[in-house]
Amino acid sequence: MTEPRIRVAVSTVIFTLRPTGGGAALAVPLVRRTREPYGGLWALPGGWLDVDEGLDAAASRTLASTTGLAPSYLEQLYAFGDVDRSPTRVVSIIYWALLRQDEVDAQRAAHEAAGDAPENVEWVDVDALPPLAFDHTDIVAYALWRLRNKVGYSRIAHGLLPDEFTLAELREAYESILSRRLDPANFRRQAEASGTLIPTDRFRTGSHRPARLYRYDRDVELAQRGPASPSR
Repeated sequence: MTEPRIRVAVSTVIFTLRPTGGGAALAVPLVRRTREPYGGLWALPGGWLDVDEGLDAAASRTLASTTGLAPSYLEQLYAFGDVDRSPTRVVSIIYWALLRQDEVDAQRAAHEAAGDAPENVEWVDVDALPPLAFDHTDIVAYALWRLRNKVGYSRIAHGLLPDEFTLAELREAYESILSRRLDPANFRRQAEASGTLIPTDRFRTGSHRPARLYRYDRDVELAQRGPASPSR
């Protein structure tokens, strides 16, 4: 009997905050497929795992080749391997990452200047996804569920913001992730009482009154992690 052939693929869900007329929206990059199966449909960026590379290396390579993006941090999220998820037997290892909008713009500009900007890539709001190939709609939904759970107990929202930000910008990031409005006064009290933010002596100026800029206290994160484990 012929042994069944199982291929391993790697895909990545990248979240960013895109400015909109009413604030900001959580978005992901999609790649339009140029061949079957699901030719013409949008899909998550990814590709096959080579026999001589690790999963992290494959995630970085396939992401760079399909979108030109290079997040500084990639985290393995989950494995999807339902038997009928693809015409052939495929197990997908899913990664996720956060990118600030300025990082997205800078990386895109660098590729355009070099003349090697990837084609068939589009950022799409998570609340307005088109039909996706394979089970990628379920994958995005799972990544969003994990992001919404993690934002309640970690500093993950800061990965979508610049190094210095206003409390209104931080609240906007939370609202975009949670897809619901938050009371500004309550959010301010909770943020200031969290012990994770450091007020700076700088302000954001504009059409409204100046807003103080804050930064994340990285010493708190290091203290929460505890001492490093000894090498073996």
